Amino acid sequence: MRVLILSCNTGGGHNAAGRAVEEVFKDNGHEAKMLDYLCLAGDKVSKTVGNFYVETVKTAPGVFGAVYQLGMLVSRICKRSPVYYVNAIMAKYIKAYLKENPADAIIMPHLYPAETITYMKRRGVKLPLTVAVMTDYTCIPFWEETNCDYYITPHKSLHEEIIKRGLPEEKLKPFGIPVSSVCGSGIKKSEARAQLGLDEGMKYILVSGGSMGAGNIWRLVNKLSASADKNEKIILICGNNRKLYSRFKKASLRGVTVKGHVNNMPLYLRACDIIYTKPGGLTSTEAAVSGIPIVHTSPIPGCETKNRKFFKENGLCITAHTVDGMVKKGMELLRDSERCSEIVRRQKEVINKNSARDIYNFVIENSCCSNTEINIKSLNK
Repeated sequence: MRVLILSCNTGGGHNAAGRAVEEVFKDNGHEAKMLDYLCLAGDKVSKTVGNFYVETVKTAPGVFGAVYQLGMLVSRICKRSPVYYVNAIMAKYIKAYLKENPADAIIMPHLYPAETITYMKRRGVKLPLTVAVMTDYTCIPFWEETNCDYYITPHKSLHEEIIKRGLPEEKLKPFGIPVSSVCGSGIKKSEARAQLGLDEGMKYILVSGGSMGAGNIWRLVNKLSASADKNEKIILICGNNRKLYSRFKKASLRGVTVKGHVNNMPLYLRACDIIYTKPGGLTSTEAAVSGIPIVHTSPIPGCETKNRKFFKENGLCITAHTVDGMVKKGMELLRDSERCSEIVRRQKEVINKNSARDIYNFVIENSCCSNTEINIKSLNK
């Protein structure tokens, strides 16, 4: 079977979900290819869109939140949004790619390619099985104007909201957000620490701002450093935020180890005792599947606000509205083994660690395994 996974470089979560799906197909002997679908129009297009998104989130999260709310308003008023028409431009590139590289299924952990696929369907293009994967614990703007065969949702409790937004109930499959199999592996904390060179006798606080290193990490880590005992250490993952990385390296805070982008995040999740992280859908799911108590930091306004709400209401995390409150609650959690165990228990009950496997089984069962047929004339009208 040949599977095409279309993502987009607007934050690392979508790509991580795509890689998790790619991993399970390859592990079972199938062909799977993941693409940043904007690269089909050229690397410059992909970098421009990705960089604009990342810089907006890092430097002006309030603007991003305002745009998100505007998107919610537009999605209620307009049958088809400007986002749909912009992504329609990509149809000719996907058409050309599929002509040279036929696929039996297309899986999309991002809205943008789902918009393009919808445009292609409306133009009469014959496509294989199309499956969208939602990577936030809410229905973000414009999903309702897409027309994929199926939608993988993060949790069944969200279906009422999603259906109200206009997606058919019969297309919704509550398999959860897919994460790497390493997150749910049976590797013990001691084994993970040994691989990372960490001290077995210490308690470790993991701090992550996601792939972008977003949030008020500077103030948070400084206060954690001042609050930690001698047997409590902090590991900071700065992601791709080089300025943040350089600033912390120069500061040399007591008990703080600074890392940039890491390729073995699941190992850190298994090795540490608690994690401070912004409520991104993918990072939060990885943490929950790994079984590490979560302290959610301030969200990027929009979908992350909904993510934090879902985790808080289901007892999967703790949080506070101020940095001081986050530090106080987090340190109390670190020193309360019973509370930590309760959060981990709830994570196991609510979050499906086998999402990628469930998606794999579903696609295998529902794909006709035939080559893609492309109606070239329909896109040239």
